[in-house]
Amino acid sequence: MNVGAIVRLGPQSPGGSPPGYAAIREMAQHMEQGAGLDSIWLYDHLLYRRQGEPTDGIWECWTMLSALAEATTRVALGTVVMCTPFRNPALLAKMAATLDEVSNGRFTLGVGAGWHQPEFDAFGVPFDHRVGRFEEALQIIAPLLRTGRVDFHGRYYQAPDCEIIPRGPRAGGPPLLVAGIRPRMLALTAQYADAWNTAWHTDAASAAVRLDGMRSACADARRDPASLRLTVCVTLAFPELGEQTPPTALTGTTEQLAESLQEYTDLGVSEIIFDVNPYTPQAFDRLAQAISRFRNEVRV
Repeated sequence: MNVGAIVRLGPQSPGGSPPGYAAIREMAQHMEQGAGLDSIWLYDHLLYRRQGEPTDGIWECWTMLSALAEATTRVALGTVVMCTPFRNPALLAKMAATLDEVSNGRFTLGVGAGWHQPEFDAFGVPFDHRVGRFEEALQIIAPLLRTGRVDFHGRYYQAPDCEIIPRGPRAGGPPLLVAGIRPRMLALTAQYADAWNTAWHTDAASAAVRLDGMRSACADARRDPASLRLTVCVTLAFPELGEQTPPTALTGTTEQLAESLQEYTDLGVSEIIFDVNPYTPQAFDRLAQAISRFRNEVRV
């Protein structure tokens, strides 16, 4: 099982301000070089507005992702997840192929339908028929990534006789990941995706029901569930390092965290993606110790 982590583009601690790019790059490089991670992942949001709270800012995902593709050399890169309504889907596929070239084949395009209506409203993006729009987006993105062309005429999107030239470093394009938990989203995942993501889970047992639901959707689509990579997002906290622990966070000693990684492996999870609290090099160093123990002592 691979282990990844979120690179934060928004505030690194509650009530803080988004860091500058130099700090974002430095943390991503620490994740790659010092934490033993297999991958780094970015959120795609425009702003956060919660009732009764000031607006939270966040940097634009794709620009930062492109920069980190150059700033790193080994770790895989991914999005959890690109909000398809924010960008034309044919252009998004073109962008993904280009980023896969920049990263030398290290990119996974994770996509979703979006959920935070205030950012849609603020940037003038339609919030209606999100799953219908998402389904049409997949019908454009998936063939463009895999074959380089599509001819699509839908209710929401058009991609007439569209081609991606050049194709990027991988013949089949970057993998396509979908995030979603409702039956229609699971069915679309089984039909179009190479990987699936579920979030947020405190322990392996809390993810088991959703994993079983995704496998059932594959069976309904007559797809071998083993052909779909299963990824799980988990909030991870180290209370002893001085930050308030989120209520649903996974905590524990190095030995306990290594055992938790083993439990996810036993469930058939392909990759676990941590949102680490506090978001500091010291916390990632502690995670690195757990990963090392998992890989060298616990895993069979």
